[in-house]
Amino acid sequence: MRTWRLDCARQTLVLTSDGDRLPEVVYWGRPLPAGEDLQTVARAYAIDVTGGMLDRNPALSICPEASDSFPGQPGLVVRDGQGVVLMPRLRFVDAEEGSALVLHFADADLGLRYMARLAVDPDTHMITSSARLETDDPVRLDWLAAPVFPAPHLSDEMIDVAGRWCGEFQLNRTPWSAGIRFRENRTGRTGHEHFPGLIVPGREATNTQGQAVAFHYGWSGGHRMVAEELPDGRRQVQFGHAGTTDAATGTVFETATLYATYSASGLNGCATAFQRHLRDRTVSFPDAARLRPVHYNCWEAVYFDHDLPTLKDIATRAAALGAERFVLDDGWFKGRTDDRRALADWVVDETKYPDGLGPLIDHVHAEAMSFGLWFEPEMVNTESDVYRAHPDWALGAADQIPGRQQLALDMSRPDVRDYLFSRIDAILRDYAIDYIKWDHNRVLPAPDAAQTRGTYALLDRLRAAHPGVEIESCASGGGRIDFGILQRTHRVWLSDSNDALERLNMQHNAALFLPACVTGSHVGPRRCHTSGRTHDITFRAWVAAQRHMGFEMDPRELTEHEASVLRDVTAWWKTNRAWMMQADILRLDSADPACIAEQQLARDGARFVVFAGKAAASEQIAPRPLRLTELVPDAYYQIDLVNRADAPDLSRGSPALKEGVLTVSGTYLMQHGVTLPWTFPDRIWVIEGQRI
Repeated sequence: MRTWRLDCARQTLVLTSDGDRLPEVVYWGRPLPAGEDLQTVARAYAIDVTGGMLDRNPALSICPEASDSFPGQPGLVVRDGQGVVLMPRLRFVDAEEGSALVLHFADADLGLRYMARLAVDPDTHMITSSARLETDDPVRLDWLAAPVFPAPHLSDEMIDVAGRWCGEFQLNRTPWSAGIRFRENRTGRTGHEHFPGLIVPGREATNTQGQAVAFHYGWSGGHRMVAEELPDGRRQVQFGHAGTTDAATGTVFETATLYATYSASGLNGCATAFQRHLRDRTVSFPDAARLRPVHYNCWEAVYFDHDLPTLKDIATRAAALGAERFVLDDGWFKGRTDDRRALADWVVDETKYPDGLGPLIDHVHAEAMSFGLWFEPEMVNTESDVYRAHPDWALGAADQIPGRQQLALDMSRPDVRDYLFSRIDAILRDYAIDYIKWDHNRVLPAPDAAQTRGTYALLDRLRAAHPGVEIESCASGGGRIDFGILQRTHRVWLSDSNDALERLNMQHNAALFLPACVTGSHVGPRRCHTSGRTHDITFRAWVAAQRHMGFEMDPRELTEHEASVLRDVTAWWKTNRAWMMQADILRLDSADPACIAEQQLARDGARFVVFAGKAAASEQIAPRPLRLTELVPDAYYQIDLVNRADAPDLSRGSPALKEGVLTVSGTYLMQHGVTLPWTFPDRIWVIEGQRI
């Protein structure tokens, strides 16, 4: 029997193989003692055999094999060049043990070689894994799972993520039962509907306590997720590219990275592992020492109606509010008067900008802001010079259903990528641009992994040529958010909805995977353009201040009171951003379902801020105490209500925090909690804490 283990301070993962067969995960949980006998662990893991079963239980291996009579979803489905299904029997070849565990297996008769790579990060506590298949002769791949993990038995449900345009990051809770929870995204991008993540909480786990495991598949194309309970009670989790998205035959296939982690401190333990790994290992900022700038985007101020004097006026007003970056959105290029024309013709519109973008950029720089520009490189309108010259560049059939009046370019073609690089590169060389908003406003006509690989190649080439340019991933808002695209970009636009109430919940759920520093959140117009709701400026501003703060409205609409509030909240965010953008976002267990609350805790634990948003009217009259988390029990903390002036007239009592600063122990704050003043729905309290 062969055995391997991966360890960090939070978890141990043990793999064992029976002879030369593929290994299976026989333990995943709290760290095991260094001297634990792994062969004994393997024997103790084995389940019994009884009537109605095979005489030996097929292994729930890292790539379950149909040839071994495995009763569930196999980890590999492959056909030869003529379409005949192959039945691999992979056997051990070699193991490399170092910073990562790399396992090699092969089926010599079929000419197949399988490699699995697993590693654990000692600081972020993230397990990364991937699989690779090589073949002697070209084959057709229907399915290749990243290394397969077991799911815990003492779990009653699983949590995955769904959504829609302007309603991203909605959590589904599905009970475990015999059979498969099967989700497959075939839209060709990560998708609003199918964020590639899964959380399996232990029984009675909450945000702040209990055991949980979680997964994320870092791929920007379509993906498949399988969470299966076998007839014998074992459970498996598989992730990989959406089935059959490698359309052509080939001899080399790879999964994306599957990220996995175990937590003994509730969902927050999983969340902080993802947040830290994304921030500290995945995203590579052009200037890591640069503070995240306050962002201004002009889209909801002017849409396609670009006018230089108006944009200069807006830029001046945005800078006065505290903005440090100005982003010119859609509508700046030749012939772009609406969303039906000109996509792919990436030349500055001489009608709107007779002297080019230089005068606007110079004005933005004079206001002490950097300049960013919108592109949608992967798309084309039929009403464009590019499409008229190259209709064959469009992906899919000529009679396909368009989306947002546009088609997708075939990013697998080198000539398409060369053209896009030349146009974008020219703009970046001609103008002082340090930011790109990279949009993607329609799903693909068919899922195709080559499309994603082509987009990655273009992004990699542009980043190599312009290493100082920061890139935002936007796909009609949150339609392409994953660790794969974030290896090449630096910020995501979580949603096209700037509705602060919708954002409050979306940001809360997205924090299960995303840190604040990459999550764009903007103060929108007084009346939200996507929901029609009107929210007070204090609520809009503080919700945006929970993440990478920005504005996306016409600043000319602001009253002096609104401008004053926005300046004050922005100044507060600037004062705190250095530590907040490196903080852990901890979702709090609120006794009041109407209260959506989080605690952002500095990496050294010395300070925190709590955002307690009231998303609806409470069932009880007075607010229930809000318990905090992850504090030092016997330390004392000074806590202060930042926005106590926002208390309405109907808050008629004198709770201590409303009256002034408090000093209490970590034990008190975690066991009893903070008692907040009463407030209306669609309001938020902001509490600062510091260890003394």
